[in-house]
Amino acid sequence: MKKMTKENIVESMTASSIYSRRSIRRFSQKPIEQKILEQIIDAGRVAPSAKNRQPWKYLVYSGMAKKELLSRMRTGIENEKKCPRLPASAHGIYDAENTLKIMENAPVVIMVLNTNGKSPFRQLNADERFAEINDSLSIGASIENMLLKAEQMDIGTLWIGNTCFAYKELTDYIHTDSQLVGAIALGYKAEHPDRRPRKAFKDIVEYR
Repeated sequence: MKKMTKENIVESMTASSIYSRRSIRRFSQKPIEQKILEQIIDAGRVAPSAKNRQPWKYLVYSGMAKKELLSRMRTGIENEKKCPRLPASAHGIYDAENTLKIMENAPVVIMVLNTNGKSPFRQLNADERFAEINDSLSIGASIENMLLKAEQMDIGTLWIGNTCFAYKELTDYIHTDSQLVGAIALGYKAEHPDRRPRKAFKDIVEYR
């Protein structure tokens, strides 16, 4: 029998978490220890990035700080209803309100910034657009590392993009000129949903 090394065990756990991870929308109120949060975030820190720019920054909110942050998000969603900045996405507001409730229930919310990014309401030239695409790919890799690490530690996560409906209110509250990419809700799982459907392998791959 092949001897299991520390590296083999970590590799096996990572492979398992890729397939066992689910988006969690119901959390218990058990707090997450800071050392566990730091291990999750550190997994994001070591992700690959374009030109090694490492454009990510993570702002961790819990308790009253999280409550205040999310009150600004609620205000932003209400403002979006009255005076839309994303009129073609109005159909997503109902989902954003549901997402906000999930964030309110989660013990921890991490806001994700692109430190090189500009406001999505600002026009970009082609060079800036390609740089933004590469930085977004880098941040996606960092977030996925965090989601998989959280899964290994039995922490549930939800990757959130609905912060877009309160973009100005949230960035004003955070006091940042960096681009707000989205958020991650974290907490111990209060549900174990089934795997959602995925496209068939043959429908997403072409060999040429």
